[in-house]
Amino acid sequence: MNKCCNTDHPHCTLWVMPGERVCEGGHQQPAAPALPASYDLLKGARGAAGMQPSVARSVQESPAANYAGAMRAPRPQLHISGFDPRAAGGRQTLKMELRGMPQDCAPQLAIQLNSELIPNGSSRQQFVRSVDGGWRPVFAEFSSRGKEHGQYQINMEVVSRAPGQPERKWECTFVILVPRLDASLTEIHRIFLSTHKNVRVMADDASIARVSAQGGESMDIDVTARNAGIAHLDLGAPQGKVDLGFSTIAWDEDLIEIDMPPAGPAHPFPSRAASIVNAAPEAGMQRHIRLFALDECIFGRFELVDPEAHALLTHYSANGQETGGLTRRLSGRHAIIRRGAHGFEIEDVSRYGLLLDGVWPGKHKPVPLRLGMRIEMSASIKGIAVLTVSAIMPHGVVLHRIDEGATAECFVVLAPDTHPGYPVARFQAAPNAAALPLLMHHNGGFWHLDQLTGKETALAPTVQLDKLSRMQKLTRFASDAYPEHWIIRTSGVDHATVSAHELHTA
Repeated sequence: MNKCCNTDHPHCTLWVMPGERVCEGGHQQPAAPALPASYDLLKGARGAAGMQPSVARSVQESPAANYAGAMRAPRPQLHISGFDPRAAGGRQTLKMELRGMPQDCAPQLAIQLNSELIPNGSSRQQFVRSVDGGWRPVFAEFSSRGKEHGQYQINMEVVSRAPGQPERKWECTFVILVPRLDASLTEIHRIFLSTHKNVRVMADDASIARVSAQGGESMDIDVTARNAGIAHLDLGAPQGKVDLGFSTIAWDEDLIEIDMPPAGPAHPFPSRAASIVNAAPEAGMQRHIRLFALDECIFGRFELVDPEAHALLTHYSANGQETGGLTRRLSGRHAIIRRGAHGFEIEDVSRYGLLLDGVWPGKHKPVPLRLGMRIEMSASIKGIAVLTVSAIMPHGVVLHRIDEGATAECFVVLAPDTHPGYPVARFQAAPNAAALPLLMHHNGGFWHLDQLTGKETALAPTVQLDKLSRMQKLTRFASDAYPEHWIIRTSGVDHATVSAHELHTA
C-alpha cells in the first residue's frame, strides 16, 4: 500500500489500497505514482519467474521490475577481516578486500588510509585486479601499543584513474576497538557484536531458537545457546557464499562514491622531466632547476649516450664540470628517490655506496628523507657529488648541491599528477629552497602555483616566466631536464671532441 500522494493535501497520512484512485479520505491520487508500490514489485517479480521469455522481458521493462533490479545491484563494499582486539598493545594486521566494484574502473586503484593508529598518520597502497576479475587483498599493519583504550576511526579513500575516463573516488570510515589490557574476551565480543551484528538470536534456560535464512542481502547473525538451550540455524542459500565465523571479527563497510569535481583543462605541454634555465643567475641561485615527476627518480652517473638514470650527476671541481675522472666513480644507477608509505625516501642501489649524514644506510634499505639531510654519492671517496635536502613539501622534495656545483644545478623531485591543494600546507624549507617558485605536476605537466593568489600557470616553452612569482629574469622553460646535453646530441658534434668547458657552457 501507498500513502496518499495528493499534492493539495500534503499532510494526509491515510493509506491507498492497490488499484484505488482515491484514499480513505476521498483525495484523488495521481495516475502514475513516482515509485512502484511494494505490492507491484512483489507481483512483478513473482510473475516474471513463470512467464515465457518474451512476456518476462516486458515485465522486466516495467518500472517495477527496473526498480527492483536496481535495488538488487551489488554495492561496492570493503570486507575487513583479521582484526583481533584480544592482542591489546600488540601488532595487528587488517586484511581488506574489495567487493562489488564497477567493472569499468581502473585495473589499479590507489588507496589511502588515515588514522591515529597507522604510523605517521597515513598509508598509501594499491588494489590490483587479478586475472579472474577479482581484487588482490591489501593488508594494513598497525600497533596499539601505548594507545589509550577506546574506538579509533580509520578513513579510507579508493581512487580510480582509468585512461580516458574521469577520476572516481570512493570513501568509507570504520571503527577499530582498542580494548583495555584487562578486558575479557566476552566483553570484547559484546562490544563488537552490539555495533556490527544486525541479527541476534539467543536460546536460554532450556528454550529453543530456530533461525531460517533464505539468502537475499547479507546478514551478520549472532547465535547464542546456553543453559540447556537449543539453537538451530538453517542457511538455505542455494546461491552465493556462506561464511561461518567462530570467535572471529570480520565485517563489511559500504564504499560511498564521492562526486568528484572536473579535473580541469589538459596540460598544453605534457612532460615528466623538464628544467628551468636561468641565463644570468643571481648570487646564490642556480643555472638549472632540474624538474622530475616520476614514481621513482633515479640519480646516477652522467652519460651522454644511453644514460641509466634520470638525474645525471657529474663531479664539479674548482675548474668546473668534469665528466670524466671522479665522475666515473658514480654508478649508472646510484640512488632512487621515491614517495613511500611514510613520505619521500632514498635507497642506495649503487656499487660504491652513499652516505646519509656520514653513515652508510646499507644497500636496498630505503631511508626517509628529512630536512637538512646530507647525501654523499660515494661511501669511499669524498666530495664527488654532495647534496642536501633543502625542502620537503607535501608533494615533492628539493635537493641542492653543496659542493663546487652549488650554482650549477638543483633538483626538484615531484610526485606525478599530484595537486598539493590550496592553500598549500605549511612546510619547512631552507632559505635557498624558499626562494624558488612553488611548482607542481598535474594533468600530465608542470605548473607554477602562486602561493598568494592560488593562480595556476601551465609551464611551456612559450610562457614568459619572469611574469610569475619568484621567477628571476632571463629564465626560460626547457622541455628536457638537460637541454645543454640535448643540444650536443642533436648537433652532430663528435662526442669525444667536446671539452668539459664546452659542455658546461653549451
